[in-house]
Amino acid sequence: MTEGNFVDYVKLHLTSGKGGAGSAHLRREKYIPKGGPDGGDGGRGGHIIFVADKNLWTLYHLKFKRHFKAGHGMPGGKQTSTGANGEDVYIKVPLGTILKNTETGKTICELTQDGEQVIIAKGGKGGRGNTHFKSATRQTPRYAQPGLEGEEINVTVELKVLADVGLVGFPNAGKSTLLSVITAAKPKIANYEFTTLKPNLGIVKYRDYKTFVMADIPGIIEGAAEGKGLGHYFLRHIERNSTLLFLIPADADDIKKQYEILLDELRRYNPELLDKEILVAISKSDMLDEELKKLLKKQLDADFKNIPYLFISSVAQQGLTKLKDTLWSMLNKKTD
Repeated sequence: MTEGNFVDYVKLHLTSGKGGAGSAHLRREKYIPKGGPDGGDGGRGGHIIFVADKNLWTLYHLKFKRHFKAGHGMPGGKQTSTGANGEDVYIKVPLGTILKNTETGKTICELTQDGEQVIIAKGGKGGRGNTHFKSATRQTPRYAQPGLEGEEINVTVELKVLADVGLVGFPNAGKSTLLSVITAAKPKIANYEFTTLKPNLGIVKYRDYKTFVMADIPGIIEGAAEGKGLGHYFLRHIERNSTLLFLIPADADDIKKQYEILLDELRRYNPELLDKEILVAISKSDMLDEELKKLLKKQLDADFKNIPYLFISSVAQQGLTKLKDTLWSMLNKKTD
């Protein structure tokens, strides 16, 4: 999937169908010139229904169609026949999609299970036919109910990426390079900040045909929790990752300080993110000779006492097998 095709935020205007009118028909047959009321009910208007589909990864299919309108219910007929219901509109979205009311900002629902369906705009009820208004004192009512109007709503559709491992790091830390090396993903890679503007997903192949999903998400800068840089567009995507892989380059001025800044941005955005499993990877470690690596390791042992870390190099293909082994072990710790 190319970066341009990854759409994780759209606004839609939804209009459900109007209910059909009830019939005020009076029975008229050859030998029954003055029959009673036999008008049927109107059909309900069509619903607008969102469906979670595990085969979708993006909201790209909604990028160019922002208005959805369901069909109207048909009017009732004679002989108490009910009108047909309006045609429902089904909108497929990826797992991890959140629907919000655009006007109020309130979350309507989250779709996380394949095949899960939610009616967002209900069709209007069909009107009742005149048979419902017959009584001992009113034997031939000549009126029926009109159908009710459908609902009209503006919704904001947001996608929170569902991945096993989320890559966390400053811009240009090597996240896209790592993803391109250990998966079949082809993210944009260049030597400048914010090369990645949208999340990239890749499937990591592990031993015995096992796999897990890794997400390369746009880099954090200080103030991301307040919306600086790519702000919340980045941070919401790591809420559903079960493990966070912090990527810090070996040539960073202060590795521990970078880690603390990243951790603080996550804490300010959502403190629950710190409950996730965390692994620190020192990237670009091929630039270090053995002596420098020993000195750095001594410093890191003191700085990261209870936090697992390891050295990797995506370009030189160093430490990647150990990285995958460690991530797999962390992902399956609770199920083993």
